[in-house]
Amino acid sequence: MNKSIEPKDKKDVIGTLYTIAAFTAWGCLPGYWKLLKSIPPDEIVFHRIVWTCLFATIFVLWSGKKNVIVDILKNKKQRFIVIFSSIAIFINWLIYVYAINTDHIVEASLGYFINPLVSIFLGMIILKEKLTSIQITALILATGAVLYLSIDNGTFPWIAIIIAFSFGLYGLIKKMGNLDSMASLSVEMIFLLPFSVSIILFKEYNGTGAIQNSALLTNLILIGTGVISAVPLFWFAQGTRMISLSRIGFIQYITPSITLLIGVVIYKEAFTSIHVISFSLIWAALILYTASILLAKKD
Repeated sequence: MNKSIEPKDKKDVIGTLYTIAAFTAWGCLPGYWKLLKSIPPDEIVFHRIVWTCLFATIFVLWSGKKNVIVDILKNKKQRFIVIFSSIAIFINWLIYVYAINTDHIVEASLGYFINPLVSIFLGMIILKEKLTSIQITALILATGAVLYLSIDNGTFPWIAIIIAFSFGLYGLIKKMGNLDSMASLSVEMIFLLPFSVSIILFKEYNGTGAIQNSALLTNLILIGTGVISAVPLFWFAQGTRMISLSRIGFIQYITPSITLLIGVVIYKEAFTSIHVISFSLIWAALILYTASILLAKKD
C-alpha cells in the first residue's frame, strides 16, 4: 500500500518545493535590482531582454523543444498572442525595476498582492467568467483599499496598478495561448530583441552605455538578469505540473510578502497607518479569494 502512494506523495513534495523556490526567488529580486541602481531602469530591462533571450533559447534547445519555437513563429495566431504577451511583460518589467530603484518597493509588493484579484476581474471582463459572491466581495475590498490609499496619500498608486494589470494581462494572454512557458518566453524575447539591442548599441556608441561605464562585476550582474528571469520560470513551470492550482494560490503570496519585508525592513521604506489599513483590506480580499478557490475545488 505504501508503494502505491509513495510516488504521488514524492511528486507532491517536489512540485511544492519547485513552486516555493520560484516564488521565493521572485520575492527576493528587489535586492538584485538594487545592485544595478546606478543604471537607468530602461537600460536594465533592455539588457534583461537580451540575456533572457539567450538563456531561455539555450534552455529550450537543450531540452529538445526547438520545434516548439519554430511552430510558434510559423503560426500566425500564436505569433499574434506572443507579440501581445511580450508587450505586457516588457511593461511589467520596466515599471517593476523602476519601482525598486526609485524606492517604491512597498508599492511594487502591493501590485503583486492585487494581481490575483486583477486576474479575476480580467477573467470576468474578457473571458466572460461568472464571479461568485465571495469573489465580488474580494474585488470590492481590493478596490476600496486602492481608493483609500489614493485619497489618504493624495496620490494614485499607479505603480502598483500597472504592475498588477500588466502581469494579469500577461497571465491571461499566456492562458489563452496555452503555449509552452519557456519556449513562449524565448519567442517573446526574440520579438523584443531588435529594439533592445538597437538601444543598447546606440547608448554604447554615444558613450553612455552601461557596459563601458560599469565595473566588471556590474556587467556580470547584468548578464545574470537572464538567469534570474529564466530559472524561476522553469521552477514554476515544473511545479505547476505537479501540484494543484489551489496550492499555487497559497504559495504565490510568498513573492509580495518577501518583497514587502525587504522594502520595509532592509530598505527602510515607509509603512504608515494608511498602508496598514490598505494592506489589511487587500489581505482580507485575498483570504476571500483563496476561500473561493477552495470552495470551488470542494464542489
